[in-house]
Amino acid sequence: MILRYNPYTMNILKYYSLHPGVPDLSFGSEESACFDIRAFFPPNATRIEGYGADSQQIANPIVRDTNGQFCTVVHPGQRMMIPTGIVFDIPVGHSIRIHARSGLALKAGLIMANSEGVIDSDYTEETKIIVLNISNIPIKINHGDRIAQAEMVPVLSYHLMPTYEEISQKTSRAGGFGSTGIS
Repeated sequence: MILRYNPYTMNILKYYSLHPGVPDLSFGSEESACFDIRAFFPPNATRIEGYGADSQQIANPIVRDTNGQFCTVVHPGQRMMIPTGIVFDIPVGHSIRIHARSGLALKAGLIMANSEGVIDSDYTEETKIIVLNISNIPIKINHGDRIAQAEMVPVLSYHLMPTYEEISQKTSRAGGFGSTGIS
């Protein structure tokens, strides 16, 4: 486990494990910007909730595979909430950003359904990762698999203010969305 702790220069992100078997969070390397988030299927869990390709609510079973390990399967087009067993104690003035794992997206076709998850400092429930199978084959998620990565980021404090004046052009750019070309 790689620890990067200096009480004089770093913020501390506390987390609580909902079950005894939840693995400790850790960074993959000394220079990793994000820490790994793993799937955690509690021994008493029997299913995970989500939505099918037709947007109808579904529940997929959590089963034991041939090695006795808990797992579930996400079928093509399904969006499922994968439990992590983790509750974050995010410092005020910060949030957690959840990102997809690039290798999982490229090699398996499993991405985050919401592209990036945001956990605010006042959220104190279990973190669940919403995955989407964009491949054309079922994808098995094992207990303990790394399914996402996360980072704590400071929140910029700002106010929203309406204006009654039309927004003027600030550069020499001509045109709107997509007007600067595709390459």
